[in-house]
Amino acid sequence: MSCCTARMIVMPEQVPFSSPANVQKNRRGLSRIWHAAGYSLAGLRAGWNETAFRQEALASLVLVPAAFWLGRNWMETVLLAGTVMLVLIVELLNTGIEAAVDRIGPEWHELSKRAKDMGSAAVLLCLLLCASTWTLALADRLGA
Repeated sequence: MSCCTARMIVMPEQVPFSSPANVQKNRRGLSRIWHAAGYSLAGLRAGWNETAFRQEALASLVLVPAAFWLGRNWMETVLLAGTVMLVLIVELLNTGIEAAVDRIGPEWHELSKRAKDMGSAAVLLCLLLCASTWTLALADRLGA
């Protein structure tokens, strides 16, 4: 490339507007909220088909109410329940990553492996955070 060759840079405002491919983007108001809620419930149903999510969801049915007993104030209660909910959230995100990678194709690829491994590592870190938070709260509550 010579020193006199100019590069054309297209700024986002220069890209002509086109209608979104996703119908959801055209919805407004209550219709958008209604449909978004339906998509969220579909995501929870899809997550329920995953063994790890089911196990964590069932554990949350015990742990979230227990947070109200274990927490000495609202801040502790929210922290304990929040770490449990964070595990569920990250598990759903990990499942979404795995589904998207699997959608690309069944063949092995280093980037696909890396994406799945990182999602799994995020779940592990959340589980460690949750376990350590609950262990410290229990030790404090029981006077250990």
